[in-house]
Amino acid sequence: MFSPYYAWARRRGEADPLAHCAVNVALYGAGARRWAMTERGAASVRREARTLSIGASALHWDGTALTVTIDEVTAPIPRRVRGTVRLHPAALGERGFVLDAAARHRWRPIAACARMEVALDRPALRWSGPAYFDTNDGDAPLEADFVNWDWCRAPLGAETAILYNARRRDGTAQSLALRATPDGRVEPTDVLPEVALRRSRWGIARPTRADPGGTPRVIETLQDAPFYARSVIATRLLGQDALAVHESLDLDRFAALPIQLMLPFRIPRSPW
Repeated sequence: MFSPYYAWARRRGEADPLAHCAVNVALYGAGARRWAMTERGAASVRREARTLSIGASALHWDGTALTVTIDEVTAPIPRRVRGTVRLHPAALGERGFVLDAAARHRWRPIAACARMEVALDRPALRWSGPAYFDTNDGDAPLEADFVNWDWCRAPLGAETAILYNARRRDGTAQSLALRATPDGRVEPTDVLPEVALRRSRWGIARPTRADPGGTPRVIETLQDAPFYARSVIATRLLGQDALAVHESLDLDRFAALPIQLMLPFRIPRSPW
């Protein structure tokens, strides 16, 4: 959805999304930071009932676990990222949510409570821990219907808290505060008060929501881009102190021509 090539193709008329596919890998940590997102054409994409292959990388569902086989190269400085990630859902969530009034954009937390096992040989890394898996799909460009949004996910023992706040082009807004349980249920809770975190170095606003009296703060900025910030925050949700992953997206910034011209440096396109 952040492909500059897809955006340019849409401006010329109908564009085939299968001609603009990528596997995005982002690693954070001292000595092992990696970012890979090479776009590939339809000839490099293979879809089967349980497997999606894009270039040399693939996702395979065996009925109990999702195995992601990664073989990518970073940009703009080329370095290999290779290995596997296995995601084990506690249960599969069936509930989805519409994000806009016209129902053109949808979101579903498929495995909000999960665990993962990471085994990489390039770079050499091994770890396991709590995990999360969701999906977004839509019938229109994000920037056509949204000004910005923020999202937050926090493991709370066996459960997961999820916040999703969207500001729409029509002047309305949507705020979701959800509790996900290990049996696959995703249930709304009371919408929480808004709190402003400090802005990113690029000036991206990082609003979030927290329990009344909570004072969320940024612990670490993982990704700091002109239109997007991903952070680790300390917060309080559903009566518990938690470390959460937070994302903030500015779609006016994303759609600006200077940003579109910068994106190919981080999102190269493979000829095969």
